[in-house]
Amino acid sequence: MERTPNKFLVTGAVLSALAALLHLGCIVFGAPWYRWLGAGERMAQMDLAGHWYPTAATLVIAGMLLVWSAYALSGAGVIRKLPLTRVALCAITAVYLLRGVAFMPLMAYFPGNSAAFWFWSSAICLGFGVVHLVGLRRAWARL
Repeated sequence: MERTPNKFLVTGAVLSALAALLHLGCIVFGAPWYRWLGAGERMAQMDLAGHWYPTAATLVIAGMLLVWSAYALSGAGVIRKLPLTRVALCAITAVYLLRGVAFMPLMAYFPGNSAAFWFWSSAICLGFGVVHLVGLRRAWARL
């Protein structure tokens, strides 16, 4: 009998993939999207100047989010088991949760980001982390 996919990890995969698409939207649509998503005026200005950094940083983040999405799908039982799935899902969950709650120390390293960015991105990451945590807990025995 086939197991039903873990709905929480499937949801986590979709959320990570959507976040990756939003990041890729910054590359496609440029400075207004960097501003809208709260990346700061410095990133928007670098993009307008044709600097390589905003695109490179955004590609790294989007790529990481897509890998995280694949690991969530693997843990959910939707795709084949990827190497170190349990370890990867623990790390992904921890990063989302930590990013959600530890935004205060991070703010000092990224002074150009708005207060709205920190509030919303932290709330979103915390939500993603909780979804992953519930999914991870439910899938633990078969990972």
